[in-house]
Parts: sequence; structure tokens; C-alpha cells
Amino acid sequence: MTATSSSTSTKSLYWISSAARLQAVGKPFALVSVVRVAAPSSARPGDKALVTADGCIDGWIGGGCAQPAVVRTVRDALQDGKPRMIRIAPAVEGSERELADVLEFGMACHSGGTIELFIDPVLPPAHLVVVGDSPVALSLSELAPRVGLAVTAIAHEADASRFADARQVLCTDDAIALAGEVNPGAFVVVATQGRRDLQGLSAALSVKARKIFFVASARKAEVLRKTLLESEHDPAAVAAIVAPAGQAIGAQTPQEIALAVLAAVIAARRGAPPKAPVPQCVTPPVPLPELAPVSGSCCGGTSAKG
Repeated sequence: MTATSSSTSTKSLYWISSAARLQAVGKPFALVSVVRVAAPSSARPGDKALVTADGCIDGWIGGGCAQPAVVRTVRDALQDGKPRMIRIAPAVEGSERELADVLEFGMACHSGGTIELFIDPVLPPAHLVVVGDSPVALSLSELAPRVGLAVTAIAHEADASRFADARQVLCTDDAIALAGEVNPGAFVVVATQGRRDLQGLSAALSVKARKIFFVASARKAEVLRKTLLESEHDPAAVAAIVAPAGQAIGAQTPQEIALAVLAAVIAARRGAPPKAPVPQCVTPPVPLPELAPVSGSCCGGTSAKG
């Protein structure tokens, strides 16, 4: 391999190590790739850069004239998680129009030229905080990682071995002690189910969550909401607590309720409209009635009487 080809290979793979560093610290970014260019342009098809929401560009995707449109589009992509194709072409500065599935930005750069770029957002795993150590909480912490959610378990004097799939286990539900332990924007499910419900809800409210779900009946949730308001919690945050929590799938067992709640979390994450909640009670299977002994032929026929 020549020195030139070695240098080119190193440059082309540089973005991989940069992406790994950003993912390691949970920082969202977009991989921006040059798809097509029309001369004159300093970029070439295949050039790549990692772009973050704060406007940091790590790599090469052309000159400075294209950067404002790229950064703006990256910010939009990081908000909804959807990739985009953009074209930056000579036109009135700041103009834009949609052409099929391509968004075109005008550029008044004196050098001219056109560049098309594909913007692919890379988001860290969504964060789910599970409060409580009830059977529903344990099932939820087991199921959630299988759909790409990073789990933090919070429970008073928690046994970390019971939350084997959680990335983090915090053995306190004290709101003051939890300050700074969980990054803002997480989804929170309070599944205390009668054990330290009020403390669990207070802990959830201290997290600055994107959405809080409470596994409880509507009546129980209403009583606890009043108590939270008397404790001077933010009225808007208290009113936003979703209870009962979960999609209507006829759930009865702890595992089924956990699945229903997880479905509601996914719906909220993806922006789907909410569905009717499930009843928040764990119902044991209904025993089948005993059948009277059956006599006669094995095929259930009747014998002729003489």
C-alpha cells in the first residue's frame, strides 16, 4: 500500500472512532455524507462528517457556505430521529424548497456549485427509569432493554441482583439523594404497587422526566396526586402523570402489565396517539369448574337401551 492510499484510508475511517467517542458519552449526532456534487465544489462524493446539535463539524463535507444549512437540518433530524436528503445549490441566500424527497437550500456563495448530502441521525438509546421493586417493575426492567431502552432501576434498599438487565441500580428513592443521578428527558415508570408509592412518585418528579407513568388505579392515583400537591410539587408536573398506565391489551399478570406499560412508553417515544389504559390490578387465573365424571363410550355416543 502506498503512502498516499494509506493516508486516504486513515482519513476516510476517521469518523468511525469519532462516532464511537460520541456514543460512549451518549451525545447525539448525525453522520452527514456527500452523495453528489456539481463542480465547482471542494467536496467529493463519499466525504463524511459527524455533526452535533451545537454545530460542531468533525470531518469534511465542503466549504463554509454549506455549513449553516447542514447544521440546521441536523438539529431537525436529531429532534425527530428521521434521516434527510438535502441539496445546497446556487440561489437566493436563505431560500428553500422541497423537491420530491429532497429539501433544497439556496446558497449565495460566489464559488457556485451544487452539493447533495444525506443526513443520518444517530441517537443514544432512550432512557427508561423504573421506580419500585414490584413484580411489574422487575418484569419491566427485563423487557425494556430488548426494545433498545437503557434502564435505570430505583428502589428503596434495592437488591441489585434482581435487576440484572438494568444499566444502573440506585438503592434509594429519596428525591434529594437522586439529584443529578439521572439525566433529564428520561421516561419514568413508577411501579411501586403499594410499597412507598408517595416516595416513588416524588422521586419520579425529581428526575425532570419526559413523561411519567404510574402503575395504579385511577382512584389511587387521584388520592396520591392530592397528597403530592399538598407537598408543594409542581401542579403541572403532577397533572401530567399518566395513570392508569399501559395500552389496553387485557393484561392480568405482572409480565403482561409490564408489556402493556412498555407499549405505552414506546408509543410516547414514537409520538403515537395514546390508547385506553389497562386496569392496574394483577388478577390470578380463574380456576376452571370441576367436571362431573363421564361414563360411557370414549367417543361420547349413547348406547342403545334394551
